[in-house]
Amino acid sequence: MTFRLPSVIFNALPCRPAASVRQDKRGNTRQRATTAMRGTLLALTLAGAALGLSPAAQAVTVGTVNVPEQQTVDGQALVLNGAGLRQRFVFHIYVAALYRPQPTHDVEAILKSSEPQLLRLTLLRDINSKALTDALNDGLKANNSEAELAAMGATIKAFEAFMQTGGEGASGDLVDIVFQQGKVAVTFKGKALGEVNDPRFATALLKVWLGSTPAQESLKLALLGQKSANN
Repeated sequence: MTFRLPSVIFNALPCRPAASVRQDKRGNTRQRATTAMRGTLLALTLAGAALGLSPAAQAVTVGTVNVPEQQTVDGQALVLNGAGLRQRFVFHIYVAALYRPQPTHDVEAILKSSEPQLLRLTLLRDINSKALTDALNDGLKANNSEAELAAMGATIKAFEAFMQTGGEGASGDLVDIVFQQGKVAVTFKGKALGEVNDPRFATALLKVWLGSTPAQESLKLALLGQKSANN
C-alpha cells in the first residue's frame, strides 16, 4: 500500500581528579602532566577557533536509522552537519541528514554554498515519487515569492518531470539530493532521476528544510547541528 503524505512534509569517560597528582612524604602536592595537558588542549582549542574550525558531528542514531558521520560525493569526503526526524502528527515520515565539506551552524553559508552538499532522506513510510514531488513543491511555495518561483519556472518544471519518474518508495529507501556548484541531482532508491543546473533553484530547494518557513523547525535546527537528532 502506498502511503500518501500530507501536503507538507518535509545527539564520558569519568575524569580522574588530577590523575597525575601525587603526594610526597612531606605532604606536598605535585601535579604532573595535568598542567601541560591542559596547556596543550587550550592551545589546540584557541588554534581551532582562530581558524574558524567547527568539530564535525558524530555518527548518530535517529529513530531506527543509523546515520554515518561521513559520505562521499564525486570522490570528495563530506562530514555530517546534522540529522533529525521529520514527523507529521504521530507519523514518522523520514530521517534527514545533511553532509558538507565542513560543518557549520550558519544557515546562509549552507544556502549560498557552491561546495558539494548532500541531503539524504531515509524514508520511514511508503511514499510514491509524485507525493514526494508535491510535498517539495509545497515547501518551495512556502519559502519563495511568486516572482522568484516564476523566474525559475522552467527549472521547476524540469525538476518535477524527472522526480515523478521515481515510482514507488518504501520504508528504508533513500532519496539523495546532491547540491554542487548550482546543480541539483536526485537519486531515488539508487536510481539517478535527473539533474538541473540553476543556482537559484539549489538555494530555493534547500529552503524547504532550512528556510524561514521550514518543513519542521526542530528538523531545521537538527540539520544545523543545533538540536538533538531525535528532535
